[in-house]
Amino acid sequence: MSRLGKKPIPIPSGVKLSVADRVITAEGKLGKLTYEHRPEVAIEIDEDAKEVTVTRAGNDREDRAFHGLTRALLANMVVGVSEGYEKKLEIHGVGYLGAISGDVLQLRVGFANEIQKKIPSDLQVTCPDQTHVVVKGLDKQRVGQFAAEVRAVRKPEPYKGKGIRYEGEQVRRKAGKAAK
Repeated sequence: MSRLGKKPIPIPSGVKLSVADRVITAEGKLGKLTYEHRPEVAIEIDEDAKEVTVTRAGNDREDRAFHGLTRALLANMVVGVSEGYEKKLEIHGVGYLGAISGDVLQLRVGFANEIQKKIPSDLQVTCPDQTHVVVKGLDKQRVGQFAAEVRAVRKPEPYKGKGIRYEGEQVRRKAGKAAK
């Protein structure tokens, strides 16, 4: 039995969950998320105990995998609509900077041209200063994906450490060319 899958998900106050025809809807103070789960799993909402349990029909490998996955996605939805998710990025390098213009994130990171990334409508992206970017949203996957795309514009390089990195990320540094 999946250890993660059988663990119940507590429902915090202010979050409403509903299931209709395999579609789960989570509503909270920050917004609303929906997810259509696989037919191999079943979801039961216990209003009295304020928790949700996920069960599976079979015991083959695929059913066990979807059991834990569905539970994890459901837990992420509950946290997303109640607290939200946030990723912070740092821009390191002389002359490297980021700015927001309308719904476009502008990055100057050492290329001949400025890189412009369109900000998805369901995310809030801010630049508290020119060397930091903050990505916030309800959906953990969307926040992480956009942050990863911004980081991929100029990954931190190992010799000088220049580039875009997550806040607190350790960049492994290499020694440069050794002189004789």
